[in-house]
Amino acid sequence: MTKIATFALALGLTASSALAGGYVAPVVDVEPVVVDEKPASSNAGLVVPALLLLGVIAAVASDDDDDDDDSN
Repeated sequence: MTKIATFALALGLTASSALAGGYVAPVVDVEPVVVDEKPASSNAGLVVPALLLLGVIAAVASDDDDDDDDSN
């Protein structure tokens, strides 16, 4: 009888320690994603052609190609 009681006591002690605490779900730390955004700026690719176009327009407008010569 003492062997059975000892076996039951040993089995009871090991079973309770094996199940102590239960299941704990793992905690996953998620780091926020940082997106580097460039500040809004004017489109520099259009500035140079616009200035060249203005220069051509100014050159055409200032071209004095009249036939009024005072050499006659």
